[in-house]
Formats: sequence, C-alpha cells, structure tokens
Amino acid sequence: MRRFGLRSRRKGIPDEPALRAAAAENPGGRIAEIDTTYIDDPNGYVPPEAIRGTWSVDSNGKLTGEYQKNPGHGVPQDDFSKLTDPDHWLGWLGDDPASAVRNGIEESLRVQVADAVVEWVKILETPRFLTGGRRRSEDEQIMLVTRAALAAPFALSVRTAQHGRSVLLGVFSWAAVNLAPPGARRDRHWFDLGVGLDWAGERLEERIYEIDGEGGTAGQ
Repeated sequence: MRRFGLRSRRKGIPDEPALRAAAAENPGGRIAEIDTTYIDDPNGYVPPEAIRGTWSVDSNGKLTGEYQKNPGHGVPQDDFSKLTDPDHWLGWLGDDPASAVRNGIEESLRVQVADAVVEWVKILETPRFLTGGRRRSEDEQIMLVTRAALAAPFALSVRTAQHGRSVLLGVFSWAAVNLAPPGARRDRHWFDLGVGLDWAGERLEERIYEIDGEGGTAGQ
C-alpha cells in the first residue's frame, strides 16, 4: 500500500498529480491518505491512527473513486501491547511495566534534550527478554531472580522547543542487576536509534553483565 499526505480530504477523486502518479505506480492496490496534523513525513513511519483512509486503485493504475475511511483515525496513542501481552514475568519493572518503560524512554531522551516531551510510543515487536537467577539455599525448588533485561523496538514521536516534532525508530534496552538481596539494585538504559531488534538482542547478555561492576543507577 502506497501512502500519500494531504492536509484535508475532498469529495470525489482529488485533482492531485502526485496522488495520480502514486496510483499509477500501484495498480490494483490502495493509496493511504496521511493526516499531516500528526505526521510530517508520509514516507517514514506512520502510526495507524494517522491514516485518514485509503483510495482504491484499479488494475490500470487509475483511481476508482472508492474511498475507505479509517475508523481508528485520530490522535496517535501509546501501544505497549507487544511488551505486556507475552507471557513473560515483568515484575522487576513494577506494577505498571508499560509506564516504567515509557518513563525510561522519556528519561533517555531528556538526557539528550532537557525539554523533550514524548507524544506517543509504540512497541513494534515482541521484545527480547533475558532473566537470570539463583536457587534459594534453604529451598532448592525456589528460584530467586537476580538480574533481568529487555530490548524493545519502538517508534515514537517526540517534541522539543528547538526541533519541533520528530518521529524516531530504534530499540530501547533496560538491564537491572541485584534484584534479590543482599546487593543494592542497579539499572541501566540504552537508547539505540536506527538499529534492529536482532542487533540489540545480541547485546543483552553482555550489557546485563557489564553493569555488575558499575555504581549508580540508570544511565545512557
């Protein structure tokens, strides 16, 4: 499906050369109309809510006039379902793992730009998880979780006073050690732009052990 940005939808077939050209390049497909209120670059990542609807294209690459509205069109919302839906223990992130990860992402951005405000975050794939532990000495049937980590691929929109709105893609990673007494818990974040889940997932184990000898808490 091709995408095309317009600031307002008109009835009938719009007399837009770029739209007709996109249709000619996509015979038998559909052309998505992007609401530029919420997205600046229709050729980049587009959240589903930013699609107003789609035009149908016939087999000759001509617009048919059929337009299908997107019932979900509106302000883009957070989507952490791919983080929270998998049957994986996330107790180390507290009672609200989605909020914890969102706050971690925003903190990472504010290290770069102090006034950064995240408008929305979407976790794009099931994260890679890593959990380690030790058996409880008095009960060998009980495992104590001592360290945990995740790498979550994201798309997000962030606003700053200097740069306005930007849509970013990458992977947010979080590792925590000393989750069980007697040691003091230590956490660290990594905010990697333009990388894939495989790349970040391969580094989880080295990163989780990397912070064993470090002091302090969340860093970049």
